[in-house]
Amino acid sequence: MDSSSSAARRDPRLNVACKAKTYVLDTNVLLHDPFCLFKFDDNNLVIPIESLEELDAIKMEQSSERGRNARRVHRLLRELLPDSRSMLEGIALETGGTLSVVINKYLQGNTESPPWLKSLGPILNFEKKDNRIIATALFVQENFPPPVILVTKDVNMQLKARAVGLEAEDYLNDKASEEPEDQSYRRIPVSKYDLQRFASEGAFELDPEIAENLALNEYVLLVTEEEKTMPARLYAEGVLRKLAFPEILKAPGGIPIRPRNLEQQFFLDALLDDSVSLITCYGKAGTGKTLLSTVAAIYQATHANSLYDGISISRPVISVGNEIGFLPGSLEEKMNPWLQPYYDALEVLIPSNLPKDPQFENKRQRKKPKEVFERENAMTRPYQKLLDSGIVEIEALCFIRGRSIARRFFILDEAQQLTPHEVKTVITRISEGSKIVLIGDPAQIDNPYVDSRSNGLVYCSNRMRGQAISAHVQLTKGERSPLAELAADLL
Repeated sequence: MDSSSSAARRDPRLNVACKAKTYVLDTNVLLHDPFCLFKFDDNNLVIPIESLEELDAIKMEQSSERGRNARRVHRLLRELLPDSRSMLEGIALETGGTLSVVINKYLQGNTESPPWLKSLGPILNFEKKDNRIIATALFVQENFPPPVILVTKDVNMQLKARAVGLEAEDYLNDKASEEPEDQSYRRIPVSKYDLQRFASEGAFELDPEIAENLALNEYVLLVTEEEKTMPARLYAEGVLRKLAFPEILKAPGGIPIRPRNLEQQFFLDALLDDSVSLITCYGKAGTGKTLLSTVAAIYQATHANSLYDGISISRPVISVGNEIGFLPGSLEEKMNPWLQPYYDALEVLIPSNLPKDPQFENKRQRKKPKEVFERENAMTRPYQKLLDSGIVEIEALCFIRGRSIARRFFILDEAQQLTPHEVKTVITRISEGSKIVLIGDPAQIDNPYVDSRSNGLVYCSNRMRGQAISAHVQLTKGERSPLAELAADLL
């Protein structure tokens, strides 16, 4: 008796309750969240054999997050499906649902194909794994209790599945709820007497009905009937306090920087508050995310009695784990194209026409021949001494696993390109005494595995909302130039 005939006669263990659904999981869902197997409640889960083939190819990516997740899925399936019987019949999960691995016998070539599969032959190329997974989902729909739904993060695959009569949807478990894009802060009406008292005392106790709708460390604007306003932050349960930050910030030897709008005031207040260890910030191009986070980090790292030994700056090379490549040069030289926005910010903060530090220049001159020094001196940026001294360090995310980052002000740019698991990997590296700032624009995503609601930046902001050591700020007003503001809004 061959295995295919045995598989055909063994009925999988299924939850046939009237409310149960059968979900067919695409490979990208397993890669996105290996623990999704335990997040479908009491429904039936089906993994096509083609997904195991794709995982087998991806597991060889030794230094990538996809490779690690593929290997993690393999280990989970090995524990859940320990023998051939469980593979053929499926198993019951602790959630109340079931898990099965399914082979579409019609694609094996030794069984007469049904009319529905023959009709798809001229349309779908079954040499492609995606199309074979769709065909397997249709096979499941024919043999498993309805309704059957294909779960995939590939939008085109969703459209193809629906075109052939199969329900398809995105993996929604880690998606944030949709919120109005213009809701950057709340306006709270108060009397002019309460506003005067708040201005003099620096604290204000909110009405309990209003306070229960606010999260800890949420920023608000107090407004009177006379349109007098004052910004505040929910500092403790039901208690607002005034913002606290210097009127002017600047890097050593640099130019003064001031917040240009109310949202930037919120951002600086969070950046300079030592009690806040995690900050998430959304903002379109030109809103000042990079510049403000950089100047606040340098200001604190170079300040007397600073809590931080220096600044670490990084951003994903599309995603965590993508190798920088076998290119010549140091880590900083390889990361230069990705971190150019921060060099631009440093150039703004410490312009090239400012006087140079004679002591620093003399030290460099003693170490190198005069002609080399003169040639390099013409090319050296004024902020280079921050890099040479270790105050500013460049971090590559592909090497961050296993590290413990202590007493650093860590800035992670383009965090919207990361998956929730990748953001968790970075944040769990932050030791006591460090601060991490995640900035990005959820509307600008190049990573095909996340979207505006499932990316790591939005996920982290939603999950950490209301925690005493975290704060969130949304920047909506562009300050780079009128042209950049128009382009960000209209193009």
